[in-house]
Amino acid sequence: MKLAILGGGGFRTPFVYQALLGDIGPQRVTEVALLDSDRDKLDGIRRILDELAQGRTDAPRVVTTMDEREAIEDADFVFAAIRVGGIAGRRHDEHVALDLGVLGQETTGPGGLSYALRTIPVMRHYAEVIREYAPGAYLLNFTNPAGIITESLQPILGDRVLGICDTPSGLVRRAATLLGLEFDRLQPDYIGLNHLGWMRRLLYDGVDVLPALLADGERLESLEEGEVFGADWIQALGAIPNEYLYYYYFNRDAVQNVLSSGLTRGDFLAQTQDEFFHGLATEGGSAVERWRAAVARRDASYMAEAKGGTQDAPARAPLSDLDPVMQGYAGVALDVMHAISRNERSTMILNVRNRGAIPGMPDDAVVEVPSLVDAGGTHPLATAAPNAHQLGLMLQLKDVERHVIRAATTGDRDEALLAFALHPLVDSVTTAERLLDGYIAAIPEVAAVFTERRAG
Repeated sequence: MKLAILGGGGFRTPFVYQALLGDIGPQRVTEVALLDSDRDKLDGIRRILDELAQGRTDAPRVVTTMDEREAIEDADFVFAAIRVGGIAGRRHDEHVALDLGVLGQETTGPGGLSYALRTIPVMRHYAEVIREYAPGAYLLNFTNPAGIITESLQPILGDRVLGICDTPSGLVRRAATLLGLEFDRLQPDYIGLNHLGWMRRLLYDGVDVLPALLADGERLESLEEGEVFGADWIQALGAIPNEYLYYYYFNRDAVQNVLSSGLTRGDFLAQTQDEFFHGLATEGGSAVERWRAAVARRDASYMAEAKGGTQDAPARAPLSDLDPVMQGYAGVALDVMHAISRNERSTMILNVRNRGAIPGMPDDAVVEVPSLVDAGGTHPLATAAPNAHQLGLMLQLKDVERHVIRAATTGDRDEALLAFALHPLVDSVTTAERLLDGYIAAIPEVAAVFTERRAG
């Protein structure tokens, strides 16, 4: 089989390739095509993959290219992990908002809307290329904001596009480790949108083990989500929230923490990414070890503002590259590929069309829920109705997402303004107007969305 990776010059690519090297079953990937707009990054990641494959005669062949048709044509699966506007765009996503006293974050709040505006047109173009040159392929979307991007591609690829995020499965895996239970025997009751969800039950051989965890405050606070939210708040909710809900439940704290740290996540990644690729190109030594050290440093500072640290002084030690958390995306993606290509039925938390899975949400809305995956594709599993708080927040955010999709696909500035103004983390229409104007002025790819509409 052929796998194409859009954004193949990114840090996640070696994790995917490592997972493929460990795959010994039938219907294996024999060719990996890496597509990226940055030749230097492609060459650097290629060095890492070549080193990982040393001594392996059965390693998938790697092709690097800047030609989208060459990468995509005849692919069986396509992974998408692109960053339109690069790290510079991410920094603007953060700073334009923070300058107005509003949360600046990659996927949550106005920064996520800016990221979606400029990314949707590019991803829809790739979806058209996939439909033409790899019509039988499944697109596994890692590109953030994953839920919005996945929904924007449904009109082109239908159910052959699904969104992947490792945050929910990471929560389940951490809970399993904490409770000393086998991960594969756990069945989570999880509902939400991407980066906005709750685990309400956790069944182990049919018995809900979550109440016992919620009742044990000391144990609960040793969980990463307990560290972020505190045991008291999780116990009050009666469910464990996705860690990104920190930006909603503790919004003022989050903004203040980022402002006082003096270094945003984008600032940190811009610095460390440049150091990594420069060192990879100019210094000797193992490319793999250099990559592992860089990834460990990046992940140690993940959501540092929620965990009592800063980007340059994180509160936790770096994770091992062998830690399941570090390989979450690759593991979920490989499981999806196995389920579809080998009919190895599996249940995973994915971003898919609702189809009645969450009562009260539109059937065609992309939601994040446990889904059965097999040779027939994805099948979201029915859940119990959400409570008023959960449904209200999901509906409000889904409306915002749909306004931003319409803005990105039509160039309608009013739709973009509605998206910013109706977002619960933006406190006024005036602020929304300033945010939109700021992103248009700072990020050429955002400005192009509306310039092309005027030109048309």
